[in-house]
Amino acid sequence: MKYVNAKSIFPVELLKEIQKYVNGEMVYIPISKESHKKWGESSGGKNYLNNRNREIRQQFSEGMTIDQLSDQFYLSRDSIKKIVYSKK
Repeated sequence: MKYVNAKSIFPVELLKEIQKYVNGEMVYIPISKESHKKWGESSGGKNYLNNRNREIRQQFSEGMTIDQLSDQFYLSRDSIKKIVYSKK
């Protein structure tokens, strides 16, 4: 989150109105619901995990064991089980 001086972005009338409520304080303005993105959508993390999990399921269906997948993907046995036995 970066700091922006309100004087540089708000019209004078709006700034005076805001100052009636908050004067000299920092205020967080949340992102609008229309602009909100779910976890991992911007960074690509969600796609990475979906692709990894798809690969794990594929290899499991081809006969790899839970232990082998755990070693290959550096995940716990329980994590691998959650992935291969999920209803995705």
